Amino acid sequence: MGEKSVQKKKYILDTARKVFVEKGYKSVTMKDIVEACEISRGGLYLYFESTDQILLEVLKLEADETDDVFTERIEKGDTAADILTLFLKEQKKELLQNKDNLTVAIYEYFFAHKSTDKNNMLRRQFDAGVKVIEKLIEAGIATGEFYCEDPKGAAANIMYVLEGLKINAQTFGISEKMVDEQLLYICLLYTSDAAD
Repeated sequence: MGEKSVQKKKYILDTARKVFVEKGYKSVTMKDIVEACEISRGGLYLYFESTDQILLEVLKLEADETDDVFTERIEKGDTAADILTLFLKEQKKELLQNKDNLTVAIYEYFFAHKSTDKNNMLRRQFDAGVKVIEKLIEAGIATGEFYCEDPKGAAANIMYVLEGLKINAQTFGISEKMVDEQLLYICLLYTSDAAD
């Protein structure tokens, strides 16, 4: 794929993301994306076959961008505590900006594609989050920053808390104070100071 094609595909994904944020997943059609991108139907189908494929590509792009941030921080020599703090700050920002995220689209997609196997998009996303946090916790244990006897269990616990907060943010709302309390509780559970 040439540079122009790569840029066009990225433009479509960036624009489609806005459409999914605004309308969720269920209501979005290829026509909606064509109109938002101001391209021909054929121009869209040159890159994508369905709204499912587009949403999955949008999510993959976001996951890759998150991975790049973590990799960059690790290469800069940031501590595990710094990286975990950055991750939690990003989660807080997403929770409080619940009008500009893909949570509704993701859950609508999940309920439309009720797959319980390991290939389920939500499951993969959750498991990837657990692995990243588990590695951070293990690195923090090795340096004495964290105290935790079960890094994988702790990482899963953090992801479950974050998923619960995402649902709360979309259903009955969530305040900054509520988010801060939950994130502080997570930090207090696993810092080495709490173990003393």
